[in-house]
Amino acid sequence: MSTFQLQPCIDLNLSRKELQDLIDKAKDWAIMHGINMRSKENFNKSQVQIAPFALLPSSFPKKCFERAKNIQVLLNEIMHKVAHDDNFIRHTLKGTIEVDDFTARLFNIYETVYKEGFAQDISLGLFRSDYLLHNGIDKEIKQVELNTIASSFAGLSTIITEYHRYILMELGYADKLEFLPLNNPVIGLCKGLTQAWSLYNDNRAVILIVVEDITYNISDQRFHEFEIRKLNPAIKVIRRSLNTLVLDAQLGSNKELIVDNLVVAVVYFRSGYELQAYPTEKEWAVRLLIERSKAIKCPSIQYHLVGTKKIQQALVEPNVLKMFIKEPSSVAKLQEIFTGLYSLDFNVEAEEIITKAIQEPEKYVLKPQREGGGNNLYNENVKTYLTKMRNSKERTAWILMDRINPPSQKNYLISPNDINYQLSDVISELGIYGVIIGNHTDILYNEETGHILRTKMSTENEGGIIAGVGVLDSPYLVT
Repeated sequence: MSTFQLQPCIDLNLSRKELQDLIDKAKDWAIMHGINMRSKENFNKSQVQIAPFALLPSSFPKKCFERAKNIQVLLNEIMHKVAHDDNFIRHTLKGTIEVDDFTARLFNIYETVYKEGFAQDISLGLFRSDYLLHNGIDKEIKQVELNTIASSFAGLSTIITEYHRYILMELGYADKLEFLPLNNPVIGLCKGLTQAWSLYNDNRAVILIVVEDITYNISDQRFHEFEIRKLNPAIKVIRRSLNTLVLDAQLGSNKELIVDNLVVAVVYFRSGYELQAYPTEKEWAVRLLIERSKAIKCPSIQYHLVGTKKIQQALVEPNVLKMFIKEPSSVAKLQEIFTGLYSLDFNVEAEEIITKAIQEPEKYVLKPQREGGGNNLYNENVKTYLTKMRNSKERTAWILMDRINPPSQKNYLISPNDINYQLSDVISELGIYGVIIGNHTDILYNEETGHILRTKMSTENEGGIIAGVGVLDSPYLVT
């Protein structure tokens, strides 16, 4: 548990009955406004339940919040530049693809389309950079990771901001609304999708959202689809899984992506970042077919690859940053938010950091090349796995990260089935959304588009909302 404490946004001094009445009202507001998910335990397409959320917004230092927002455009830019540096991608991922099958399969697709020549040189990125406060209440903010595929919860984070404005007014704190920053990332991300659709230049073409066979996070995904229709009523959106695309997708004579006789302008992946999305060779073949097409991909295969932990670890090195960002002040800003990330290649530096991590495992996090949460290792598991892998090439598929020590605070975490709510010690992770569109020579569009706060019990290591550990939240800015 953190040794630092942030003060909550308000003192919620209510009787048990008053608290229960407030929570009942909050749950009803959430259900009626779309803070919903489908149940994993009792999946039914006709039913939803509340997505877990924080009863009150959580305090977050204003200067750290603004620092994270202000640097997003620069992060978008560097990821775009890295994605278009073939030599850097090959060199950096060389060891990883030898031992990590999933990354190797992605790289094989990249290599195929690179050799053929990209049918579509425009890429769309809907990114999210995640941060934790570190080393005290408001001294530092450190990047946990940058997501380049299926950056989720922009739809629900837009609504959770509205909810927290409502609940503060309900409690008589309308004067505190100025400390809740306005937030509508779903509009920002959908502007990126519609802009990419326009660049494809075919008014009959559609946007394809690639989804899971079974979708739990349905409201978040649908908010994007509905917002696209609001922004441009001419755009039709279709949803398909990789499994259904095995039969439905084909390439046209000019490499158009055609699904059910519809030309696809933009492919937005909300699935495809985990091995489970590719149960057979057919799904891999479909992913390759999509990448070979003229459709604008979000992300393109090269954007997907630069989201790997190994690429992000390499970018922490100052000399590497300077390859892509020339302004010393910009390099310095990035170095401020980066925490220690360490390669586990076979060299003297890696042996030294492995020894340190085995001796003090609580100071590090061991990360594989996996997305979706629940894959990182902590505490004694760091020691166990490093000891087991130390003489194996398997270790090169992992990276070590300095463990970040965020401050805690008090809040109530609301979930669908819990009935005994307690004021809990929690910690929060800030996510900043960004949109970038560009090709190998130019950046055509680059914006920061909003934020999300995800909060969890301070005793938890992982914080996935889909996994039922984390909850949706909003930042309440403090000085």
